[in-house]
Amino acid sequence: MPERERALQSLQSTPRDVGPTADDLLALVARGDEAAFERLYDVVSGSVFGLIRRVVRDQAQSEEVFQEVMLEVWRTATRFDPDRGSATTWILTLTHRRAVDRVRSAQAATHREDRAARLDPARPFDEVSEQVDVRLEQRQVRRCLSFLTELQRESVLLAYYQGYSYPEVSSLLGIPLGTVKTRMRDGLIRLRDCMGVTG
Repeated sequence: MPERERALQSLQSTPRDVGPTADDLLALVARGDEAAFERLYDVVSGSVFGLIRRVVRDQAQSEEVFQEVMLEVWRTATRFDPDRGSATTWILTLTHRRAVDRVRSAQAATHREDRAARLDPARPFDEVSEQVDVRLEQRQVRRCLSFLTELQRESVLLAYYQGYSYPEVSSLLGIPLGTVKTRMRDGLIRLRDCMGVTG
């Protein structure tokens, strides 16, 4: 038997250490295990983002929905019931629901704007009011960013205001990808709480 075939046969007959399953990791996440959440994030992030991208289509909105989903997984892991299906199925169901909600919300907003434009086409756009709203929102974001640690703020600014991916942020800062993900998650939670965002 050739050497290559013998090596392949040996690999196939040797049991592999596949590590904890998504179900195992989600059970640990339900107990507040951050390291398990990082591993679960790595395991499911590709399929979660892929599903969101297929439903939402828009890259920026897909990234927002992805962050919302992963935050929801962290917050609601205790609701997972292994008797009703696998962790991956539970997470993807949650993902699909969030993505569809985002699409419906965007469509509803578009319909409202179209209807308003048809009902009152001569209504002037209040540019001053719009600028005031934008400036107030920017001021609130700046204030909330000041509550983050320097490391969290640096990661959030690179990812959300300069458009770098998590691996690019990891490379730019010279830190492990898992550390970037942890900083981003913690930073986004603090921003959400500061800005009073719910749900």
